[in-house]
Amino acid sequence: MRLPTCASALATASLIVSSLAVPTPEVESLVKESLAHRVQARNTDTKYFHEPGSDLTLGHYDERYFKGVVSDEDRTDTQKHMIRAYLNFFRENDMDTWIAHGTLLGWWWNGKRLPWDFDLDTQVANATLQHLGKVFNQTKYSYVSYDGTVQREYLLDVNPWIWERERGDGANIIDARWIDTRNGLFIDITGLAETHPDERPGEWVCKNYHRYQTSDLYPMRETVFEGVVAKVPYNYDKILVTEYQEKALTVTEFNGHEWDPARREWVKARALLEKEEEERKKKEEEEAMKVAEVAKLD
Repeated sequence: MRLPTCASALATASLIVSSLAVPTPEVESLVKESLAHRVQARNTDTKYFHEPGSDLTLGHYDERYFKGVVSDEDRTDTQKHMIRAYLNFFRENDMDTWIAHGTLLGWWWNGKRLPWDFDLDTQVANATLQHLGKVFNQTKYSYVSYDGTVQREYLLDVNPWIWERERGDGANIIDARWIDTRNGLFIDITGLAETHPDERPGEWVCKNYHRYQTSDLYPMRETVFEGVVAKVPYNYDKILVTEYQEKALTVTEFNGHEWDPARREWVKARALLEKEEEERKKKEEEEAMKVAEVAKLD
């Protein structure tokens, strides 16, 4: 083959190989877009704690230990022993913590949790929070009730984002959790820090923008919650009114429950009891229908 002809053949072959090896602009664009989305998804998912859902119920379970929604009775039992174990753990290790938010409101009424509350809330100072992260993160705490009839295990899981005291994207406002490893129910633990002592000295803030003055928090008051020693902020009345308004301390009907002054308990109202009975009967009928359908197939 003469040189010009050979060169022409090589150029043609090179062009063919190049056409086969290099994706079209459209394909290349799609590949880049797909990779970009995958990278962006990884980069934007900064949330540490995850729940099996986002509604009022599923949003209050840790997805790692979630096996299904528990009954009201099981939730009551879980939360009672969970807070006892939590408070015992902090007292045994000489660390300060106090009850907060809806848990503090429950204490105000009768020293117990609110029966409709799906989680419990506590707070710690930032110094304690950092100590938890360095010394006690991933601690598994074995608990035995005073009468020896209940044995449980809890996980103290500290969010690696505790060093960041600003809200950021809002995905990590919960600093740590005390988790019942049987069912995934938990206590939310949030830290308070003086994030801007130069501009607002004496103001303590969590990452969900709850703000407190030092004089509202300290000195802490020692009390009893769910049968064990606990602490509450010094100016608890002011804190509760600021967060929930005065009606939270006076209204005696809420969320399907009524306050029974004789028993000093929140009890289910008749309407809620009737609704639950209807739901129970409906579930039984549905189960019976399923059994009947299976029997027909057999």
